Amino acid sequence: MGLAAAKLLSQNGIEFQGFELHSGVGGLWDIDGPLSTMYESAHLISSKKMTEFADFPMREEAAEYPSHREMKRYFEAFAEKFDLNRHFRFEAKVLSCEPLGGPGEGWCVTWRDEQGEHAEEFSGVLIANGTLSTPNMPVFKGAFSGELIHSSQYRSASQFDGKRVLVIGAGNSGCDIAVDAIHHGVSCDLSMRRGYYFVPKYVFGKPADTMGGVIKLPMTIKRKVDGAILKWFVGDPQKYGFPKPDYKLYESHPVVNSLVLYHAGHGDLTVRPDIDQFDGNTVHFKDGSSADYDIILAATGYKLDYPFIENALLNWQGDAPHLYLNCMHPERDDIFVLGMVEASGLGWQGRHEQAEMVVRYIKGLRQGSNAAKALQKTKASGFERATGGMNYIKLPRMAYYVDKATYRKAVTQWTRKLTGGRS
Repeated sequence: MGLAAAKLLSQNGIEFQGFELHSGVGGLWDIDGPLSTMYESAHLISSKKMTEFADFPMREEAAEYPSHREMKRYFEAFAEKFDLNRHFRFEAKVLSCEPLGGPGEGWCVTWRDEQGEHAEEFSGVLIANGTLSTPNMPVFKGAFSGELIHSSQYRSASQFDGKRVLVIGAGNSGCDIAVDAIHHGVSCDLSMRRGYYFVPKYVFGKPADTMGGVIKLPMTIKRKVDGAILKWFVGDPQKYGFPKPDYKLYESHPVVNSLVLYHAGHGDLTVRPDIDQFDGNTVHFKDGSSADYDIILAATGYKLDYPFIENALLNWQGDAPHLYLNCMHPERDDIFVLGMVEASGLGWQGRHEQAEMVVRYIKGLRQGSNAAKALQKTKASGFERATGGMNYIKLPRMAYYVDKATYRKAVTQWTRKLTGGRS
């Protein structure tokens, strides 16, 4: 999102200064970055064609589901193509963003680099520091005498060598890491609080997310059709011990992983329920069973975190900032949050569209355009998240989830208006 915003700001003649904590671009996809949560076996869970920026395709040599190394290369090439590096201060940690007064009166940004601490005034702030850097580590009853880590601390499967492993959480990362543990540990169990819908990466030899989409179906029909396809290609995960989801398809993000089902079906993986308590090396589960482990990895997700700015300045409500189309403050036109959006299949192009709307809005305000004034009025008049009527499960990680079709339609419509009807 930072690179997309930088590209669009540059193309629209809006001066800006970028800040990056690491020595180069790539964000969390650079495994050597100070806040990266990558691990050696990490790959995209969406195909490259459904993920890439529309005006900058991934290279043909890249796999259908590229690795983190390929993604780092891609973002470096993107930054070079659009000459973005010169706009950033690298190895610069932003410490605070404080308003100089009311809306429109500017911001003071303080940062630290090798030369020390600095402060500078800006007319506005665009935040694009991501959503996957601050671990959400649960508190468990009792004490574990083995090694207890969060998935953010996981880098290589060798960490499991010769150990009895318990992975807590069966999201996409949890299932990826469990497969690693199966091949390197003595044993691997997977503790799940709730069930998930599992999606294969390939259908008829093609990436699953590239199938369909030609005919737009109502959600009630789409659920039935896609549910039947999943049963056909995935089967019934409950046969392998996985709990049945207590929500409808698409009310939470699916798990794109076939290998975890394969290994569960072969007895390589034991599915466990939620944890009751720890007792030394023993873990007691809520169904009354127990087992001993040497290492426990909590794949329990991440928390939204903007440590350099007060939550109130982001109109924080509940588990996330309440912003129009997940990026625009209802009252201020000098603070934007980019990338705080998740949707199945949104890809980076959907996020690029968000950044374009914001940049076009900033430009339109400066030019006094009617479209910008209309957007300003709309976001100030009250709004709901663009869920498209979906009843997403009530979890912090779903607090900024949107329906892709509803969201992209709204964003692209505003962009067309802000560009005078041009696409």
